[in-house]
Amino acid sequence: MSSEYERIAAIDDPFALLRAATERLAEAQQEVTDLARLRRRTVQDLHAQGLSYAQIAAQAGLSRGRIHQIRHTGPAPEGAFFGSGTVTVVTPLRPEPGKDRVAVSLEDVNTGMRLEDLARTYDLTVERDHVGVDGAVDLNRSGLVVVCGPRMSEAMRLTYAKDPVFSWEREEGGPWRIRDTRTGTAHYAGSDQEPSHPGDIGYLGRLPRPDGAGSLLAIAGIHPAGSLGVAHWLSTDLATLWGQVGTEDFSVLVRTEYDERTLEPVKTELATPLYRHDKG
Repeated sequence: MSSEYERIAAIDDPFALLRAATERLAEAQQEVTDLARLRRRTVQDLHAQGLSYAQIAAQAGLSRGRIHQIRHTGPAPEGAFFGSGTVTVVTPLRPEPGKDRVAVSLEDVNTGMRLEDLARTYDLTVERDHVGVDGAVDLNRSGLVVVCGPRMSEAMRLTYAKDPVFSWEREEGGPWRIRDTRTGTAHYAGSDQEPSHPGDIGYLGRLPRPDGAGSLLAIAGIHPAGSLGVAHWLSTDLATLWGQVGTEDFSVLVRTEYDERTLEPVKTELATPLYRHDKG
């Protein structure tokens, strides 16, 4: 018997025992999912290196059929892009002009919900949280996906400042832009250009947490439609992105064309190279 089972079984209060057993079951089920994902990824990596299923099976002490089954079933490895265990999707609260209450942007809500749905397809547990109206948010947590630009949160502004490639800029009275410091190119939203067109630029990156004990995923559009475009792009290209960056820090800009009436993305594509931060 495991020490955790013995600890829970020894609890005298039946209600406390029920709570503890339920919590431990959830943790154990997530651990099983994470291990299955890791196992499938390892088999895929070994096969990509040129080993046959028979060779992998012989070294692992399993049958060839079992290795083949692991390779093609179970949680997809790219789910680890979001982290393991619980993923928390954070979206901003906004002050409602002229009223003593807070509001949310419909595009932010849709972005958050689509990211939550995407994470759940990889058998991840999902929670939600918000950046406060004052910009306050605890970034020192594992599994964070934060949908918030530098304008709405000082904590996120400082986080974006750690990106070695992209710089958020704005001249007084002018529109926001994101500059690729490697090429010098400044990227503007289509709605801020002349002639105006229904397009936006979204940022996607994995950046260091303030405590230095891990990283978080950051998503922000120059306007909210850009964030929605990033979520759309991830839903179709996550496997490719995962193959290129894994769990390493990176950043990239995504260009979105959207329906002017609904703000729904109709086309998304990379606007810049994909920069891995460990490559210098």
